[in-house]
Amino acid sequence: MIKIRAFKVTEDHSACLRYIKGHHLVLESYGVTKVTSLNADWIDDPYTYAIIVESEDGKKVYGGGRIQIKSQQLRMPMEDAIAILDDRIYEYANNLGVYNVAEFCGLWNSKEAAGYGIGSIYMGRVGVAISNQLNFQHLTALCSPGTLRNCLKVGFKVIRELGNNGTFYYPKEDLTATALLINDLTNLPAADPIERDAIYKIRENLNGVSIEKGPKGEMEFIYELNIANEK
Repeated sequence: MIKIRAFKVTEDHSACLRYIKGHHLVLESYGVTKVTSLNADWIDDPYTYAIIVESEDGKKVYGGGRIQIKSQQLRMPMEDAIAILDDRIYEYANNLGVYNVAEFCGLWNSKEAAGYGIGSIYMGRVGVAISNQLNFQHLTALCSPGTLRNCLKVGFKVIRELGNNGTFYYPKEDLTATALLINDLTNLPAADPIERDAIYKIRENLNGVSIEKGPKGEMEFIYELNIANEK
């Protein structure tokens, strides 16, 4: 049984530290060390929320991600990442509005999670599903080629005004990343209908147990995704 829970990062620092450690280990295994979402300046930020995939007892972390709202104190990680190659990102993000846009960032899965068949599509569904609890309008992401297809399935569209038609050489010269945006988090007009239905199903049962069908067969998930919004 796998548990997926979401919480404000200031409410569980120990879980955040386990998430950070796991993220570092996964990226280092691919030879990647310079990623803006690796910075831990968000750990005391009241506008950042964590999503963690863990064992039922909470001792093992299999993956995770963050919803990081742009505030007066903290930019979204993708702003500084993209600005090195295209500084128009700052104006673009500012036009979306402080406290009105967030980035789904810091997404990672362990090899153990992959062995269970828990891929980026599950985290994508959860990240989009919980975002409409948090009173912002736009959700951005900066994704790798390997996760682009799943990101588009859950409703993201490419921000073609930036970079080379939305793509950048990041986090290093031989790797690319694509800038993405969802403008309508309620209706998800660009989402694949099957994924849209899966996201709506999660929203309807934020706290509970669900049987999900994956590439490795059926899996039982405990969802703890209802966030007390204090914004």
